[in-house]
This record gives sequence, C-alpha cells and structure tokens, in this order.
Amino acid sequence: MNPSIEKLHHIAQKESRLIIGLMSGTSLDGLDVALCRFSGDGQNTEVELLAFETMPFEEGVKAEIRKVFAKKEVDFHHLCMLNPWIGNLHGQLVNECLKKWGRRAEEIDLIASHGQTVMHMPKRLHKNELFPNSTLQIGDADHLAREVGVITLSDFRQKHCAAGGEGAPLALYGDFLLFSSKQENRVLINIGGIANFTFLPSSGDFSKVFATDTGPGNTLIDAFTQKHFGKPYDENAKIARKGKVSKKFLEALLEHEYFSQPVPKTTGPELFNLHYLEMAIIKSSVNISNEDILQTLCHFTAQSLTHEIKRSVSLDSKTTLYLSGGGMHNPLLVELIKQELPQIAVEVMDKLGVSGDAKEAVLFAALANETLAGSGFISPGNPKEQFFMGKISLPL
Repeated sequence: MNPSIEKLHHIAQKESRLIIGLMSGTSLDGLDVALCRFSGDGQNTEVELLAFETMPFEEGVKAEIRKVFAKKEVDFHHLCMLNPWIGNLHGQLVNECLKKWGRRAEEIDLIASHGQTVMHMPKRLHKNELFPNSTLQIGDADHLAREVGVITLSDFRQKHCAAGGEGAPLALYGDFLLFSSKQENRVLINIGGIANFTFLPSSGDFSKVFATDTGPGNTLIDAFTQKHFGKPYDENAKIARKGKVSKKFLEALLEHEYFSQPVPKTTGPELFNLHYLEMAIIKSSVNISNEDILQTLCHFTAQSLTHEIKRSVSLDSKTTLYLSGGGMHNPLLVELIKQELPQIAVEVMDKLGVSGDAKEAVLFAALANETLAGSGFISPGNPKEQFFMGKISLPL
C-alpha cells in the first residue's frame, strides 16, 4: 500500500489535526498561509489559529499571473507553464513559513490549497447552454505536495460546480462549521477583490444558510489606484477622502443586470474591471477627478453590498455583521457600510477568534478537515445528497 494512503487513513482517525490553509485571491497581493489545529467535524468542529502570515508576491510574480488573469484570450504555452510554477512557488512559501514558525513538515497533517483563480465563468456570465458552470484555479497541488512533503487537498471549487453549484462562494460551508451561533443571527462579510457575505441564522438550520457574491469589493478601487496613482492600494482611503461622490457615475455603475439577479450568484474581475469602470464614466457623461472616482467606487462597493444584504436578509436587533478581508482596513468603506445599515452592530471577524485577514485561508483548511474526517455538506444541486470538496495530492 502507498504509505501516503495509509497515513491519510491515520490522519482521519486522529482527535486533532494540524492543517495549513492557503488562499491567494483576485487581488494578487500574496499568499495567505494559516496554520490551524482542528478537532471534531460538522457542527462540532473546533479550530485554533496557531500562526498566520501573508507572504507577499514579488512584482514579477504578479506580472506573470496577470498575463492570464481574467482574460478572454491568453497564451496557452504560458498558462501551461504557470500551473506547475505557481504550485512550486506556493510550496516554497509554505516552507518559508514553516521555518519561521519553527515547525517541521512532518508535523503537518494536511495542506488545503485554494490555488490562484485565473477565470471564473458561471453560466450566468457565459450564457452558453452547451457548457456548465466553470471556474479555473492554477497552482498544481502535486507540485506543492512534493515541494513541502505534505498531503495536499486542492481544487475545491470544481466539486461544487460538479455538484450543481457555481464554484462560489464556498465561504458558507466553512462559516457554518466554525461561526454559527444560537445567540444571534450573523452576517459574515468578506471584502476581498470581490465582496460576498454569508448569512448564518441563530436556528442553526443549514437549509436557511446562504452566501452570495454582491459585486466588486476592492478590485476596482485597487486597479484604479494602481493605474492612476502608482500605488498598490489607497491606504486608509487617503486619496478617496479628497474626492466627492458623483451621483450620476454611481448610478451608471449600479445599472448592470447583475445587481437585480436572484441570489445566490457569483461574479469576478471578468465582469467588474477597468473597462467596466470606463464604460460607466462614458455612460454617465461626467467630468470628474480621479479622487472623485475613488470616492464613488467606495460608495459603489458599499451600496451594492448592503443593498444585497437588505434585499436578502431580515435584519433585526439580534443580527450582528462581521467584517473580514482587505476591505475591513478601508475606514471609508467601513463608515459607508455602517451608514447603510444603522440598525445592526458591525464588528470585525477578530471578535470571533479568527483574524479577519486569515479567515479565507482558515475556511479552506476547514473544508479539508471535513472532507477527511466529516460527513460532508448538502449538495448545491440536490438537497438529498452529500458531497465533499477537494482533490487529494500525495507527496509520494
């Protein structure tokens, strides 16, 4: 028997497991690496975040990814080479973290790798009945597993598509396992490149849990800042605060049919990109400064997010909203969200014991834990079926 298969069976039987969760989002800023200790499964899952690092990508790495990121046409030679290269790179970054944390690879039970999304194409976007919902993450896990020497689970989104979903958002599964509460309804917001939220009812009924993308999070704000101000992002919204919101431009941004489509739904930079922004400026026939554009983009993210929450969730005094992702560090964005939802408390994920920056990496570690030791999740395509996410790559 392959010793890795035997080890996999042993890990599944352990009382607790050390799992490293990896996440690299659409912002392309780096690899989030979360070392977690898990015990239990299902709603009895418990997690302790032992260590966390964001390993920044060098500009050369970002440039290589951008050649294929969210583009309709790409160089297939480059995409083919990039897939194993990213897998090796992620493995090297994990090894750097292990060294920094004083850990050996032999101590780690599993790695849960999200990979790098380069295209997300659900049916609602490609509109071709011949083809199913589709998504593509690169960063081959066989290379990662070999590089670190640890069993690796990856490609979680493919099973969601195969089971009838759109491949996103997957946050609801980990959110349900780790953050459900009988004392309050919770709305867990993640503002990464794309914004999304999970609603967790205090009843604990998974059939009433749902998650959806709401539109752009930081993707337009960051892309515009990079192009026109030469900075990776607008730190503390210093530039945006110098501008004024343009009502006409904001209305043009909000006109897309995506915002009236029923939930759950997904989206990405394939739709919300600088071309979309430029078309909205032309459509609104406004002459505004770059600072005004950034201010308006913050309103765009806040309004599209809170509109979907108000449309989809019955808010009351027993509901608390928790923020995570890079957007929680944008004070203007947080202020605007609070203004739009004055009736409910707004907190950061750290209040629930997990860093808001680490949350997504922790969630993929939770999916790996459930695949190995749990009973799975209700299938998005058939509520009578269970399904598990993640392909298994062995280091041997």
